[in-house]
Amino acid sequence: MVERGHEQCGVRKEDTKRFREKIPDIVEKLVESCKTGECFDHVDIEPLPSKEAIIDIIHRTCRILYPGYFSRTRIDAMNLGYYFGQEVTQLFESLSEQIALAIRHECRRHRMECDDCEERGQEIAIRFLRELPRLRALLAKDIRAAYEGDPAAKGYDEIIFSYPGLFAITVYRIAHELHVQGVSLIPRIMTEYAHSLTGIDIHPGARIGESFFIDHGTGVVIGETTDIGNRVRIYQGVTLGALSLPKDAVEKLRSKKRHPTIEDDVIIYAGVTILGGEAVIGARSVIGGNVWITESVPPDTKVFLKKPELIFKP
Repeated sequence: MVERGHEQCGVRKEDTKRFREKIPDIVEKLVESCKTGECFDHVDIEPLPSKEAIIDIIHRTCRILYPGYFSRTRIDAMNLGYYFGQEVTQLFESLSEQIALAIRHECRRHRMECDDCEERGQEIAIRFLRELPRLRALLAKDIRAAYEGDPAAKGYDEIIFSYPGLFAITVYRIAHELHVQGVSLIPRIMTEYAHSLTGIDIHPGARIGESFFIDHGTGVVIGETTDIGNRVRIYQGVTLGALSLPKDAVEKLRSKKRHPTIEDDVIIYAGVTILGGEAVIGARSVIGGNVWITESVPPDTKVFLKKPELIFKP
């Protein structure tokens, strides 16, 4: 039995060797496929920004925006300055590096002169860091809006730790600040990471006012040119999107307003779809569930579907 086992083991090793000998041919074909231009790749001496590094930047920024919530370090008045100093310095190093890579990639992609990418990356990173106190104050209003708008919330800690809407809004506000400063690629990676975790898709180019609350959140879509005012509340399954376009019209509207405007103090219930750049939902309006809108709604208006006829069969 022992000898037979050794024989079987030897056969397996020969089989493995035979299969492994086929790998160089596969590798050669993969290399050739990168030379055809038919597939997508980035085979270049200049690396792209790192998705893993950008995700780490999100979490590091959250540790600064919400000190004491997402770190294992106990923070008190004695070590708060040290904590911020360490976190902000490390964020600066990582963020400036990734921004420089994004700038260099854009320059090479558009065949532009690229000077001082590292310096520009550091300059933008410092501008972003200077906005962190303002972002903290803005997010505090979002947290209070969530608490005031959701009777199920037992406290602010619960919202910060567990509400997907707040996480998506936090990442959006980080990404939007970089978007405003002209950073390419990185803001979209950030918001799509939040999208993958929460089911909430907010384009970093959207403009969203203070005290914004997304309740539940799954399936929410907020397009690039959406304008949202202050104290707006939306529920799950809401789409603030663009009208479908023929293929030849896409390029003409790429930089135009294509998504709706939502004014102050509007409530949008679950399943609502509002489409088009000309649609304006007036202040203090309430849009009932499952409504489809492609036109403007005056201020102080309630929009509801007619009550459906229910059929009960015994």
